[in-house]
Amino acid sequence: MIVLKPKYIAINSAIFAAISPLSTISFANNANLPVVNLDPITVTSTRAPSKVSDVIAQTTVIDEQDLQRYQGKTVLDVLKSQAGFNVKQDGGLGTSSNFYLRGYDSKQVLVLIDGVPYQSATLGTPALNLLSIAQVSRIEILHGASGSSIYGANAMGGVIQIFTKGNDITGNEDYSNAQITAGYGSNDHFMVGATGQYADADTKLSAGLNHTKTNGFNAVKKGSNKVDDNDGFTLYGAHLAASQKLSNNLSAGLNAYYNQSETEYDANPWKQPPYPYSYSDQKNGAANVYIEYKDDLATTRFTQGYSMDYSTAYADGNNDKTGSQFNTLIQNSRVDSNVKVGENSILIAGAEYNSQKVNADTAYTKNKRNTKSVFAGYQLAGDVWDLQANYRNANDSQYGSNNTYNIGAAVKPVEGLRIGAAYSTGFRAPTFNELYWPSFGNPNLEPETSRNTEVFVEYGNQNQRTRLTGYENNIENLIAGGKNINKADVKGISLTSDWNVNNVLFGAGYDYIDSENLDEKNKGNQLFYRPEHKGVAYVGYEGNNFDTRLEAQYVGEHYTDVSNTTKLDDYTLVNISGNYYVNDSLSIGLRVNNVTDEEYTISNQRGTEYATDGRNYFGSLTYTWF
Repeated sequence: MIVLKPKYIAINSAIFAAISPLSTISFANNANLPVVNLDPITVTSTRAPSKVSDVIAQTTVIDEQDLQRYQGKTVLDVLKSQAGFNVKQDGGLGTSSNFYLRGYDSKQVLVLIDGVPYQSATLGTPALNLLSIAQVSRIEILHGASGSSIYGANAMGGVIQIFTKGNDITGNEDYSNAQITAGYGSNDHFMVGATGQYADADTKLSAGLNHTKTNGFNAVKKGSNKVDDNDGFTLYGAHLAASQKLSNNLSAGLNAYYNQSETEYDANPWKQPPYPYSYSDQKNGAANVYIEYKDDLATTRFTQGYSMDYSTAYADGNNDKTGSQFNTLIQNSRVDSNVKVGENSILIAGAEYNSQKVNADTAYTKNKRNTKSVFAGYQLAGDVWDLQANYRNANDSQYGSNNTYNIGAAVKPVEGLRIGAAYSTGFRAPTFNELYWPSFGNPNLEPETSRNTEVFVEYGNQNQRTRLTGYENNIENLIAGGKNINKADVKGISLTSDWNVNNVLFGAGYDYIDSENLDEKNKGNQLFYRPEHKGVAYVGYEGNNFDTRLEAQYVGEHYTDVSNTTKLDDYTLVNISGNYYVNDSLSIGLRVNNVTDEEYTISNQRGTEYATDGRNYFGSLTYTWF
């Protein structure tokens, strides 16, 4: 049983009401807090609101209460502590980064912001190191390849959907309020943010501003041209959400976020001169408008969305203002419909148009492309069986037509126990850099494809949920070093277990990954930045006016290059966080990271080791007007 703090009552009530009668909420009359048998809801795993215990693929839901522990941080910092993820980052807050999930890197994991694809079309990676938690209300993670047939290319390894504050899909609060948060921490890390919301029966409007600044620390730990200077980060952000009920069945709305940031870094620390005063200006954002029709039988929504990733790097130590500019814009148009075809089953169908455009001072042979897709799916959440099947046809302007599909099933032999399996195919087109970058681009590259098998056993009740998943990913035409290598084979096991007993929360997770490169030259080597072992564990307590959490994370040794000649040592991090609720309006938060002051490295390029922070803290005050 989970006791929710007052400011989360409306959020969770709205989510459960949206899928009633599948969910149950009971209220303790002798207290002003609801007691919820919390089976998280996901909209990412199937494109329709579903209980996590009914979907086939492994799914993680990180709600606003969980995100409260990451004040002043970015979405990338949240992913670092999640089971199955490994993160590479070249320094502190805001610096260049990449993440890996189930052996796939971030180019092969689709990121959506309020349903809009979000990535750099040149690099192929999403700038989650630049997205502040102050703008986010919820994160859903779909592990594995089933997302390819639901969302298309770049979802071979999974889907991460980020919902900005005020987004109705996640259960927007149905009351007016305002909130301000201010925090300070190590390395002169300062954050301030303010949000406000107006709500009545037909109209909801939410808006917010936030600012983060830190002096940072010296990003380069070891290198032939190491320069001792701190590398700071500054971010200004805004978000907006609005929805209007036009009739009993028809509504419309918009969601938008925008960030402008500056990141200091050491450019080319392995060269002479090292350019120690380099920095990059970034502009990132996503926006969509939608109109939705909903009745007892079906929900149909049309969405028009855009996302942008603009970056100008000033790498010259002489403060050269010309910079290197890389601007990418994604346009996404989508219509989809969920139709009830039985008491516990739905049909999903839709069409999507996606276009990418690059504007850079580097000459690309081609600078735009588009994909037209149609998709369909079926989901059954029954008393004995859960079924899911999806099919997608995508017509890429460069690579023509391709089909992906997913089929999965689970049986429930006794109450709380599920045993299931799934098979999925995936597809990813090369990025503009992989195809056309002047020094290493290869316009003859073929798309990557994958075949993925997954089996699982899961047991859950009102106090705990435990899942053991085994999977194998066969990847063909994997792109590395400017060519399609033969293939790679990734096998893994993922174990997660989360408990809540008498307001004591505890749990653990373990991931084993064998990511074997089958290229003739490097056959038998492990893919780089994929640790063979990773484990997480936590214990916490939620009282009437406080909560606290102690967590530990172990990351095993792993390689940083395709030849497996450079290895990073294993490390263990211990973090502690907590919140004290002075009253219904005022709360105090504190997080201490790397309590044991572990010295570790998560990025090494060309003999240059990038630094990580030692013991550090961040404290915050939040005041809410209801």
